[in-house]
This record gives sequence, structure tokens and C-alpha cells, in this order.
Amino acid sequence: MKHWPALLACLALAATVGSPPAQAQDKYPSKLIRLIVPFAAGGSTDIVARAIGQELSTQIGQPVLVENKPGAGGTVGSDYVAKSAPDGYTLLIGTVSTHGAAVSLYAKLPYDPLRDFAPITEIAMVPNLVVVNPTVPVQTLGELVQLAKKQPGQLTFASNGSGTSNHLATELLKSTAGIDIVHIPYKGSGPALIDLLAGNVSMMLDVVMTSYQYVKSGRLKALAITGPTRSPLLPEVPTVAEQGFPGFEAIVWFGVLAPAHTPSAIVERLNKELVTALNSPKLKTLLESQGAQTVASTPAEFSKRIADEIVKWRKVVQASGAKAD
Repeated sequence: MKHWPALLACLALAATVGSPPAQAQDKYPSKLIRLIVPFAAGGSTDIVARAIGQELSTQIGQPVLVENKPGAGGTVGSDYVAKSAPDGYTLLIGTVSTHGAAVSLYAKLPYDPLRDFAPITEIAMVPNLVVVNPTVPVQTLGELVQLAKKQPGQLTFASNGSGTSNHLATELLKSTAGIDIVHIPYKGSGPALIDLLAGNVSMMLDVVMTSYQYVKSGRLKALAITGPTRSPLLPEVPTVAEQGFPGFEAIVWFGVLAPAHTPSAIVERLNKELVTALNSPKLKTLLESQGAQTVASTPAEFSKRIADEIVKWRKVVQASGAKAD
């Protein structure tokens, strides 16, 4: 019994040596990370978020919970993250809608796309396809433009709703090509595509990941793609720029952001892990199969993308008079 104090002291020392210090245990990340999607489940943003969330979880060894907080064109979920603790455990999938166009569409946007967030990295971009119902007598974008000029105000285009990214992309195409086609807004891409397939509207700009199946089955005709390059899924479809409108680009992009004032060490760690995830063959293949192209950028590059897009879409909103639903 007289040896107990010495034995206990040895055990205490062993426990100290075998356990990491409290500071090491608290190193980021040490618990679940919430990745907020500001749109409903099942859409393009949600698909991208779940793909990146799963890969990020593998990279960091902590669970990543994808949580949908839809409403007001993505501004509800974005505002939620802007006002969350800047500790790296609540992140946002921002888009061209929430961080490019929203500031010009809403008179009182509850957040500042640049000031209230710490950009981490752009993760993917998806071009739109210019698709028409097969009954529209055109085979190329040039022929569509000629038809629209011969019949001003007669052709119609569907969108996911007033002020949505594909509405503004079509307004940009209208002004670039100098054509007059009538906007028919819907509540989401699903209803819009249904009416386009039925021939109730003439055309639509829709992301590759949702319109691709209808193009391949012949139920829609793809005239052009709005990205800077052709899509590997549809290499035969030329870009808008190739068809007489150089410099035209209207893409849907996605990126990860944290609340402003998130420590730079956490932003740098997340950027490193996300870039590694984005460069993995598994994630690249998955996103490319959906018509998306991975983009692994620095926080500074992503910040510049947001600033440039705000300027670009402000001009389109002002010229078209577009308003959010």
C-alpha cells in the first residue's frame, strides 16, 4: 500500500504523455460542419453541395451535414450564414444568383455579398444550353435569331422564375443578339421544362444537368451552349460565342463561403481541403457526368469572380428591368 502514491503518480504521468494537450484537441475541425444550401433539395445547387460535402468529409475526417434553407431566391439561407458564428462550422454554397445578381434584384438585400462573407473557393460552373422545342423551325442559334427578328414578340422563352439566373442569362442573350422574345416565368425548372417539352413555349436557357437527357432523347433541340467552351457531354453543340457573339458567357457557378471574420487559418485550411477534393478523379468524374466543370480557385480569385459578376448582372438587370419574384 505504501507504493500507491508513487504508482498513481506514474499513471498520471503516463496519461499526460498519452493524451494530446487540450489545445491540440480543439484544432479545427473538431466537430460536424454544416453546409447550407439556400435552395430546395434536388436542384443543381443541392446536387453539387452533396457531392462536395461527401468528399470534404472524407478529407477532413469530420461529418459534413448538407442542410437546405430555401426561400426568396436563395437569400434566406445566405443571410442565415452571413449572421452565423465565424468559426468555420457553418458554411454556404453561394451561387451566381445569391452572390452575383441578388444585390441588383432586391431593393433591401439583408446581406452584402462581399462584405458579409469570407470566400473560400469557387467549386464548379455549369453552362446553360439554348434549347428549343422541336417544332420551332430552326437548327442553329443564327437561325433562331433570324426567326426572332422576323417575328418580334412572337417567340417565347421559359425561365425558372423572374430574376433567376436563366431568366437573366436569356435577357443577356436578347440584348446581345438584338431580339425581342417574350418571357414566361415558372416556379422552377421542372414546370418550365414540362411546358417547353409540350410546345407551350418556344425556348429556354437551362443548365446542362437538367436538359441534357431531353436533348439526347430528341425531345429538345440544343442550339448553343453558354459557357466559354463546349461541353464534353455535348461536344457537337457550339458555344454562343462561336456563333457570332464573341465574349458571350452566361454560366451558373457555385462556391463555398464562410461568414465574414472567419479566422484566416480556417479559411486557408478549408481552401486546401476543398481544392484537394475538387482535384480528386472521383469528384471530377461525378460533377462532369452532371455537365459541371470543377473550379478550384483561391479565396482572392473567388472574391474577384463575385465582384465581377455583381457588375455584369447589374447591367443586365438595369437594362431589362428584371425583378425578383
